[in-house]
Amino acid sequence: MKPDVAIIMGSKSDLPVMSEAEKMLDSFGVKAEIKVLSAHRTPLATINYAVSARQRGIKVIIAGAGGAAHLAGVVAAHTTLPVIGVPMPSRHLKGIDSLFSTVQMPSGVPVATMAIGASGAKNAGILAVQIIALENEKLEKRLVNFKKKLAASIKRKKG
Repeated sequence: MKPDVAIIMGSKSDLPVMSEAEKMLDSFGVKAEIKVLSAHRTPLATINYAVSARQRGIKVIIAGAGGAAHLAGVVAAHTTLPVIGVPMPSRHLKGIDSLFSTVQMPSGVPVATMAIGASGAKNAGILAVQIIALENEKLEKRLVNFKKKLAASIKRKKG
């Protein structure tokens, strides 16, 4: 089974956070490939990856990066695929720098930006599933079930 989603990150140290996106995708039966790429340290490899993603069957790219956090934007500039950015928590500014770098894209280069850290990575996985489910009825049914379970978990907590 070919992967539908690419999960890329600027550093291997981002893997604990970005693995939350993979776990969410796995829970829906959506396959992902994971790769470490850097907008600054491996710019040509990053561009080549973005340019070739659609040809390899990728439908959505989830990009996590910290600090300067240009990964999602560089990728979005080189593909027509939807790109979801996940700002990584950072040591000095707690991820606010990553958030600003990911969310503040110029007109014409959209990046759907999630929350900082693990919850953002989980939501990136869900959003990727929602995008793919636009043309996949089986996946849409799984999303409906997921939302029902989510609502039921809230009702149980009220009691």
